[in-house]
Amino acid sequence: MTGSAREFVVEADGGSRGNPGPAGYGAVVRDAATGQTLVEAAEYLGVVTNNVAEYRGLLAGLRAAGELDPDATVHVRMDSKLVVEQMSGRWKIKHPDMKPLAAEAARVFPPGRVTYEWIPRADNKHADRLANEAMDAGARGEQWSPSTSTAELDAATDRAASAGRTAGSRRSGDASGVAPAGAGEAADVAAAGGDALAAGERLPRTTTRTGAGSAVSGGAAAAAGASGGGEAAVSGGDAIAGERVGRAARTGAGGAVPGAAEAPAAADVRAAKVVASPGWGPPDMGSPATFVLLRHGETPLTPQKRFSGSGGSDPSLSPVGREQAERVAESLARRGTIEAIVASPLARTRETAGIVAARLNLAVTVEEGLRETDFGAWEGLTFGEVRDRHPADLDAWLASPDAEPTGGGESFAATATRVAATRDKLVAAYAGRTVLLVSHVTPIKTFLRLALGAPPESLFRMELSAASLSAVAYYADGGASVRLFNETSHLR
Repeated sequence: MTGSAREFVVEADGGSRGNPGPAGYGAVVRDAATGQTLVEAAEYLGVVTNNVAEYRGLLAGLRAAGELDPDATVHVRMDSKLVVEQMSGRWKIKHPDMKPLAAEAARVFPPGRVTYEWIPRADNKHADRLANEAMDAGARGEQWSPSTSTAELDAATDRAASAGRTAGSRRSGDASGVAPAGAGEAADVAAAGGDALAAGERLPRTTTRTGAGSAVSGGAAAAAGASGGGEAAVSGGDAIAGERVGRAARTGAGGAVPGAAEAPAAADVRAAKVVASPGWGPPDMGSPATFVLLRHGETPLTPQKRFSGSGGSDPSLSPVGREQAERVAESLARRGTIEAIVASPLARTRETAGIVAARLNLAVTVEEGLRETDFGAWEGLTFGEVRDRHPADLDAWLASPDAEPTGGGESFAATATRVAATRDKLVAAYAGRTVLLVSHVTPIKTFLRLALGAPPESLFRMELSAASLSAVAYYADGGASVRLFNETSHLR
């Protein structure tokens, strides 16, 4: 293990068609930094209660996380109020079938390394789908198989199609006879000393660390539309947020779900799924090379929105920029997923990378291919100043990726060629590892554009804030998946 211990998010669920009745569980382990699904687990259990199935899902998720990294910290998210309250130590465990399961779950990680959070059922669809797949497989006399699972895609599509509806829906999938968690656990909740809940009732979000210590949050939220800070016009335009999607190989052949016309958001999820893993790849392509893309902190030129490329004054970080670097360093240290750091040779990126490296106890490798575009005679000027002095050149630059800035600067097409070669070099060097690349607006946007298969003009439609984080995963079959875009929660 390199660096700090990793941080995982475990989502788990269980269901019983009859309560007690034919039952199954589902569990998902995600990387807290990127949101990437690392492990899916599901099993048909025979005839047990809904609550026992939920505990079995929790246990499976914790064990899977422990196999990935026994030193990890884990944030558990479940829609079972009973399990969350009992594992947090606030409610007693009275049911004889649940006591040994709870004790076993508590032993997987030492006290203080697992946190528990109740979430609405609508936010736990991935694990719910896995549980229903397991029950469906059991009804056919089969075992659940990850190679045929479509739970991740189905959950993403369902979330998109049901946006705006409340979280009190019945359990999804072919589970018309599955007892809703709220109703199925009401008696056990009352017996445990808590208030019985009506099925589907929303609860306040609660996050609790078992044992001593403060609460932590799981996952990495993608934040778009933050304040400017980009290099002049390159950072302008509409902010976009990338949604994490799973690999298409998990859907089996084709991966399409028949039915009526999809909601636009659901269609976007399916389109991104194809980009993430084109072709007929095997169900397991191994761990991807994941590039966490960090834009450097502010320089004195950043708030003035001046062109600041690789051909100008090479400014260092401002005091605000150094504080931003410190904050992102702390955030990355908590996530514990970075295994190497590679930086552009410019002063602002090397300084940002150095602050992060000192916090993570890692070395910094300098890579020439990560430098910013050379903006020629526009270096140090604002967009308005360039418009006044070089209007024809600016119009040509805005219209074509092949156009160069005045004075022999670098075109976006040339930058894309350089970034693509650097990407291929680093993917080969860091296969299966998570690497922090400290770079600039144009190279980071180009990494994202190439991963999405977006046209060159998309560079003008992305907002990338100073000290923001984005992430792209690269798989062995050549596929790429954008995991995170312009995340800035660590700065707030």
